Amino acid sequence: MSVIEKVPPMSAGEPAKALWISTVAFTLCFAVWTIFAIIGVRIKQELNLNEAEFGLLVGTPVLTGSLVRIVLGIWTGRYGGRLVYTLTMLAAAVATFLLSYAHTYTQMLIAGLGVGLAGGSFAVGVAYVSPFFPAEKQGTALGIFGAGNVGAAVTKFAAPFVLLAWGWQAVAEIWAVCLALMAIVFWFTTTDDPAFRLRRERGTASKSLAQEFAPLQNVQVWRFSLYYFFAFGGFVALSLWLPRYLVGVYGFNLETAGMVAAAYSIPGSIFRAFGGVLSDKKGARSVMYTMFTVSAVATLVLSLPAATITPVIFIVVIFVLGFFMSLGKAAVYKHIPAYYPESVGAVGGIVGMMGGLGGFILPIAFGLLKDMTGLWSSCFLLLFAIVAISLVWMHLSVKQLSRQGHSTPVAAT
Repeated sequence: MSVIEKVPPMSAGEPAKALWISTVAFTLCFAVWTIFAIIGVRIKQELNLNEAEFGLLVGTPVLTGSLVRIVLGIWTGRYGGRLVYTLTMLAAAVATFLLSYAHTYTQMLIAGLGVGLAGGSFAVGVAYVSPFFPAEKQGTALGIFGAGNVGAAVTKFAAPFVLLAWGWQAVAEIWAVCLALMAIVFWFTTTDDPAFRLRRERGTASKSLAQEFAPLQNVQVWRFSLYYFFAFGGFVALSLWLPRYLVGVYGFNLETAGMVAAAYSIPGSIFRAFGGVLSDKKGARSVMYTMFTVSAVATLVLSLPAATITPVIFIVVIFVLGFFMSLGKAAVYKHIPAYYPESVGAVGGIVGMMGGLGGFILPIAFGLLKDMTGLWSSCFLLLFAIVAISLVWMHLSVKQLSRQGHSTPVAAT
């Protein structure tokens, strides 16, 4: 039974208000989280970084945003999403503002760790938003919330122009101020989530850490994590890597590369909401099968030598890949409240953490592969391997469940 069915009735517009304000906040958080996708290119030029160093720079915020997700997810259950979300945004805003005062590579890596707190907001938002909605609508709600990934496109569209006009330091300062203002707006316009209110009214004791982490003993959680490692981690990695890829392969200038990269980011974000609707109506498993199949074909095509693919073909295939990855991101999170309704924070946190780690590890791997092989398209060959492994594991698991006659939540089948 959903938490929303256990608490006193809420005002008619309360769930929608919580969802949309949380989504706007997550959009700004994601814009901050991916800020190095644009300013990192200029920093690379200023500091004369190699590809691996550049990959580490753009991946550092992703590392922090990944590792803190499980902690923030648990804190959301204990202290309420409204408080944790607000403090997370404020902390990330301070770190982003201080980034503008960094001058050395080491200082930028340290500042990047703080910037990464913005990425941890996803785990908070999932645990905060889901209790406002019944099970049959959670896929749609979380899909809409997850569409805040479009913040990556906001950065790609706007940051190049701010950078050219006032420098990369101005990008960091403006993005930080916007996030701080959003934190204030969020605090004064939202209410505590139903799950937290219920625990507070009943005086329910918080779960022990052993209880919080108990579901993580299930291999299924780690299988979902691998799916998200590709669907979300691959999305973040490409969001960060594509501007550099387009400049290196096709000779685009930074502004054009940012615009074209947004052609990947936008469908990979906005259509996540559509993926949530499909998961509610058709079943998350069916969506996952389709996502993996199409992604396998797309990454295999992009694995061909870069010189053999024209810019137009590249953009079209990236658009298709981004669209289907967005469906997969929503489908993965449809599974979590369906299978683990009492542990959304912990399970959602670990799955989100692994997805975020994909966004950290993959850009570094892309850089290393490029340095070692000299092939720009090697990054897509790596993604193809991850897709293939995920698809085979999912299919074998589904077959095993069918043979054993295990039932699964209807919404997640």
